[in-house]
Amino acid sequence: MIKQIIQKMKQHQFLFEELVKRDFTKKYKRTVLGMLWSVLGPLMTLGVMALVFTQFFGRNMEHYIIYLFCGNLLYGYFKESTATGMTALYDNAGIFSKVNVPKYMFLLSKNVSALINFGINIVFLFLFCIIDGVSFTWKFIMLLYPICCLILFNLGMGLILSALYLMFRDMKYLYDIFTLLLMYLSAIFYSIDAYSQEVQYLFYLNPIYVYIRYFRKIILEGTIPKFSFHLLALAYAVVALIIGAVIYKKKNYKFLYYI
Repeated sequence: MIKQIIQKMKQHQFLFEELVKRDFTKKYKRTVLGMLWSVLGPLMTLGVMALVFTQFFGRNMEHYIIYLFCGNLLYGYFKESTATGMTALYDNAGIFSKVNVPKYMFLLSKNVSALINFGINIVFLFLFCIIDGVSFTWKFIMLLYPICCLILFNLGMGLILSALYLMFRDMKYLYDIFTLLLMYLSAIFYSIDAYSQEVQYLFYLNPIYVYIRYFRKIILEGTIPKFSFHLLALAYAVVALIIGAVIYKKKNYKFLYYI
């Protein structure tokens, strides 16, 4: 199956590249600063959150800005990737209703666009680490693991959401509420140490918290998570991707009926 996907992507490489360029530049169209907003947006959000929450949650926490940056960065990537991926099919219905192209290509282009933004902001995370005196070690290489897991998880969620959105337009409004709730449940600006051990375990039911926690362990604690933690991170990614692939395979021929 993976081999077939790669072959189809090669056949439609030009279209895919144009979709990525369009998706990355479209949201900055008619703006004065253009693509600089891909950096300024997250940094301004970080600044506001740091200003508001430092007095409440960060007084006794070392490197609180980096703690906040890690959470905001990964959550922001997840939200952008899945929110834009959700409308990928609907927004490109005019293309795939006339031309026989793989429909998942539109979702992939949205994910690549979000990944580019994510990559740019990771550079600024490392700059903040240098400014804040966080020590760099070889363990930073392990950050590639949660990043890869999150990419797969976002793809899986995008497949699920884009299919559901074609059938139920209410998904967009429901998803806005869900992501708001998810933000508060991902411990972006607070620590879960004050909770009991039983409550802390409940946070690991949230995949986004798992990926954020992995980042913080490497960057702030200088430790590599346990093997069971790696399995949990991978399991969330694989399960989401499998469910999304199954939905696409079963509903693919029906998508045109919902346009």
